[in-house]
Amino acid sequence: PRGRRGRTRLRRLVGLVAVADVVRPTSRAAVAALRVRGIETVMITGDSRAVAEAIGREVGVDRVVAEVLPEDKAAAVRSLQAGGTLVAMVGDGINDAPALAAADVGIAIGSGADVAAESADIVLARGDLEDAVAALDLSRATMRVIKQNLFWAFGYNVLGIPVAAGLLHLFGGPLLNPMIAAAAMS
Repeated sequence: PRGRRGRTRLRRLVGLVAVADVVRPTSRAAVAALRVRGIETVMITGDSRAVAEAIGREVGVDRVVAEVLPEDKAAAVRSLQAGGTLVAMVGDGINDAPALAAADVGIAIGSGADVAAESADIVLARGDLEDAVAALDLSRATMRVIKQNLFWAFGYNVLGIPVAAGLLHLFGGPLLNPMIAAAAMS
């Protein structure tokens, strides 16, 4: 464009602002840890396909579902469930709340939106995906202990109840005092 005196004015760029989500440094390790545990990872996001696929490659997820509206995130979770998959959803925002509620296990990042935390089964205190892996490991260890306890309690009762009822006494053995049986039970 020409100025007042007929000279050409040059326009130049004086600044640029770019906004992008930054991938946390621990995300790649967390996704790799899930893969080692035999868990398929799917990233469901409202981001554009190009951005989502680039981030998906960077962190190593198995599958990317991009350009998804908030209500469609829950539909994507239900679609995975319809295929017989148990789904744990990790999310932090208002847009994730319906999907967190629809998942078999909803895991909210504590630093995210309150509605996400209210919709989830588990709320992680820090905003680190590795905490979701730790929660998975903790829940598996807890279930293992519960199963072991049930096994030993069942075995004890199969043997202990007949003895407490006097089965050994029928064959000339001792009669077990019910107080001893009660103490052994605890």
